[in-house]
Amino acid sequence: MNDVKTEERKDGIELEYDLNEPPQKVWRAISIPELRENWLPSNALADPEATSITPGQEVRYRLRDNTPPFLESTVTFRIAPNATGGTSLRIIHELTDARFDRMTSAAANNNGPLALAA
Repeated sequence: MNDVKTEERKDGIELEYDLNEPPQKVWRAISIPELRENWLPSNALADPEATSITPGQEVRYRLRDNTPPFLESTVTFRIAPNATGGTSLRIIHELTDARFDRMTSAAANNNGPLALAA
């Protein structure tokens, strides 16, 4: 792993890695459940099956927090060959649970009824 770039997004985070391994090897690590289990265990997934797959390019999984409020998110792995013969791996983790929008839409001090309780 040579380079890591991080981009914060409103609803998640995006990471980009340049790996020395060829794309075929990285694809196997992110798409074959027995290999993926070593670094992304099934108990972190809302569903052990990928929600979408573009063979050799992208795979997406649904995740669920194991603590309340058990929010759900998606993690997308995108791979592409890089200039050095290795792989560019982009990991996009997005909070997709609709309950999160409701939790963040009203601040406690918005001069509404909740402000009086503070």
